[in-house]
Amino acid sequence: MTRTEDRRRFFRIDDEVNLFYKKIDKESLTEISHVTDNILGNCSLSAALEAISQESALLLCRLERSHPDVVDYLKIIENKIDLLAQAFIMQSGQFREKDTRNANLSAAGLAFDSEEELKEGDYVEIKILLVSCMAIIVTYGKVIYCKKNRSSGSRYPYIVGVDYINMKDQDRELLIKHVVKRQLQQIRDKKEVSSKL
Repeated sequence: MTRTEDRRRFFRIDDEVNLFYKKIDKESLTEISHVTDNILGNCSLSAALEAISQESALLLCRLERSHPDVVDYLKIIENKIDLLAQAFIMQSGQFREKDTRNANLSAAGLAFDSEEELKEGDYVEIKILLVSCMAIIVTYGKVIYCKKNRSSGSRYPYIVGVDYINMKDQDRELLIKHVVKRQLQQIRDKKEVSSKL
């Protein structure tokens, strides 16, 4: 299967994200076969919380019939935990509102606005904050293209395309869910706009 065919298997969306990257050498990839926890730091928190929320959702559905008050209470606690996780992420200082940039996301790779020119074949470590759901994904990537940004006056003169390398399964699942959810939201938004015309 060619890379183009493989990329078509995944949904793609345009979204605003907080994105940080740094160039790394190829040796960093061979030394570490997966993105390690100490590279992730607190960044695996969002993916871990999402996985736990999925497990608890099944239990909550079963409990809801017999103990609706308990389920309501547990949902409040879950919301509190989500708020604490978001506050922790924002106070870490890595992500700021002014650092949002346009990106085209899929589970296989992304294209993003960049302030610097990268070369095809460069390797990068990437941290993405999905602003709409406050989830963080950390992975490695290989630059597959870098071209001039046609938007005049953009603070980002380049658009960089990256294929993910060694992305954790839980982060890929979180990204797929985010992409599908955002795509459905964008379709709903377009329908609402067209119905008002």
